[in-house]
Amino acid sequence: MHFNTFDTLTYINRRQKLKEKVNTGIILLLGNHESPMNYRDNTYRFRQDSTFLYYFGLDVAGLAAIIDTESGEEIIFGTELTIDDIVWTGPLPSVSDMAKSIGIDQTKDYTQLGTILSKARSSGRQIHFLPPYRHDNMIRLGDWFDMPVGVVNDKASLILIKTIISQRSVKEKGEIEEIHKAVHISANMHLAAMQYSLPGMKEYEVAARVHQEALKGGGDLSFATILTVNGETLHNHYHGNTIQEGQMILCDAGAETVKHYAGDMTCTFPVGKSFTQRQKEVYEIVLHTHESAVKMLRPGITYKEVYLKAAENIFSGLKALGLTKGDPAEAVHAGAHAMFFQCGLGHMMGLDVHDMEDLGEQYVGYTDTLTKSTQFGMKSLRLGRELEPGFVLTVEPGIYFIPTLIDKWRAEGKYKEYINYDKLETYKDFSGIRIEEDFVITETGSQLLGRSLPKTVAEIEALRSSVLK
Repeated sequence: MHFNTFDTLTYINRRQKLKEKVNTGIILLLGNHESPMNYRDNTYRFRQDSTFLYYFGLDVAGLAAIIDTESGEEIIFGTELTIDDIVWTGPLPSVSDMAKSIGIDQTKDYTQLGTILSKARSSGRQIHFLPPYRHDNMIRLGDWFDMPVGVVNDKASLILIKTIISQRSVKEKGEIEEIHKAVHISANMHLAAMQYSLPGMKEYEVAARVHQEALKGGGDLSFATILTVNGETLHNHYHGNTIQEGQMILCDAGAETVKHYAGDMTCTFPVGKSFTQRQKEVYEIVLHTHESAVKMLRPGITYKEVYLKAAENIFSGLKALGLTKGDPAEAVHAGAHAMFFQCGLGHMMGLDVHDMEDLGEQYVGYTDTLTKSTQFGMKSLRLGRELEPGFVLTVEPGIYFIPTLIDKWRAEGKYKEYINYDKLETYKDFSGIRIEEDFVITETGSQLLGRSLPKTVAEIEALRSSVLK
C-alpha cells in the first residue's frame, strides 16, 4: 500500500489552490472502492481515482473527502479495519494516521458522509462533485442527492471540473520526474518486445514479456497492451495470433509507476530481420510525419494545427506511392486522409494515460472557443487546444489500411478524387503502422520524456538482425 507519495506540503498546496479557485460551497471528492470481478472477494486490481490521488495521495480503497471552501475544513471519510480484516490484509495505517500524513486532522466514518451531505443540502449549501465513471459511485451520489442514477453525471459541477483540469494540466516538477520514470519503463517494455519476438511465437508470449518489464519497474500496465500483427485495428487486444515472417508487430504499451503516473509508447517492427520494401516505404512516411510533428511542439501552437500538418504529410507521402492524388491540404480539409489516419495525433498524459478523460474530453483537450470536430478522423483528436508549458502529451501518427473501410468508401464513391482505389486494393493485407513518444512542453519547445527507442528503419533492422542471427 502506498500513501503520501509526495511530501505533505504538496497536497496541502494543491487543496489550497482548489479552495481559492472554487471559493464557494463544499467540494466532495470520491475515492474508488474494490470492484468484484466475478464474486465479492475476487476483485480486479485496485486503482484509486486519479483526482483523489492528486489532492490526497491516499492509495487505499473506500475513502472519500470533503473540502469546505468557505471554512477551510477538510475531512477524510473511511472505515477502520477490524481484526477480521487484518487477518487477511495485515496491519495497515489507521484512517486518522493516513489523513495526518497529508495534513488533514479530521476523519469520520464513511457511513456518516450521507448524513453530512444531507445537512449541507438542507441548509442550502452548494455541493460540488465530479462526474463519476464507476457505477457504484453513481449509485452513492444518486442516493445522497435523491436523483436517478441516469442524471448524476449531468449534475456534476462544471466549475470544479474546469478548476481541476487547470491544475492537473500543468505538471509540477515532481510529476514530470515521475512521468520520466514511467516512460523509461515503457521504453524497456518495447525494447523487450523487439528483442524477444521470434517467428512462430504467439502474440501472447510477447505480450507477457512486455508486461514483465512493467512489473520489474515496480509498477504495472497503464492500459491494456496492444500487441498485434493486425495493426489496422486501432485498439486490438487480441493476442492469439502466431507471428510469422513477413508480418509486422505493432506494440502499443505503457507502464504505470507505483505513484500511478503513466507512460504510453508505440513501436512497429518486422517479425523477421527486415521490413519488406512496401512496409519500409509506409514506415518512412509515418516516421517523417512523427518527426515533423515533434518539431512543431511549442507553447502557443494549437495541437489541432500539428494534427492537420501531420495529416497533410501522411497524404503527401502516400501520394508519392500512388495511393492518393490531388492537393494534400484540400484532401485533408475534405476529410479524405481519414481513409489512412482515422485516429487523432495524441492526447494529454499524467496520472491517467488519457489524462482526465473522465472529466470530459471537451474540457481537457478543447476550450470554450475551440470545439471538437465532428468529421470522421478528426473527431478522434482528443487534444486540439493551444499548448502550454507543463503540458504532457503523446505524439502518435499512424497509417492504417482497414479492408472494411476501403470496401465501404469505394462502394460509396467517397473521395474518389483523392484516393486511388485500384492501387489501394493491393494494400488490404498490409495492416497498420504507428510510432508514439511522449513529450513535455517547455518554455521554448518540448522535451522527450524517458528515452528514445530505435525508430529508423536502419536501427530497427539492425536490432532485429542481432536477434535473428
